[in-house]
Amino acid sequence: MKIKRTSGYSETLAKMYIPSDVSTYSLSINLDTQVKWVNGRPTDEVTGYQCWFIAEGTEPFKVKFTNKVSLPSMFTKIKFQNLEACEVGNNVYFKANGFEVMK
Repeated sequence: MKIKRTSGYSETLAKMYIPSDVSTYSLSINLDTQVKWVNGRPTDEVTGYQCWFIAEGTEPFKVKFTNKVSLPSMFTKIKFQNLEACEVGNNVYFKANGFEVMK
């Protein structure tokens, strides 16, 4: 049986991989900057920022942010704002609008 996959990012797919009822923690202390590539060379145009997180019962995963975010200290509990996922082949990519620090 084949699973029908839709293309693009979706919140439903993100919830399959990272359930909203589990705790998520920051792992990064620095943002990784993504730049646009043209003709096999990087440009100065920033397309986003990435950093690492981990949720209970998952392996560490990267999340892309369009805007620069202020990272909390390592192992701080957070909650994503509008977390979405996209499957490409055997890989899953995540993006979010931001996150809030949980107490």
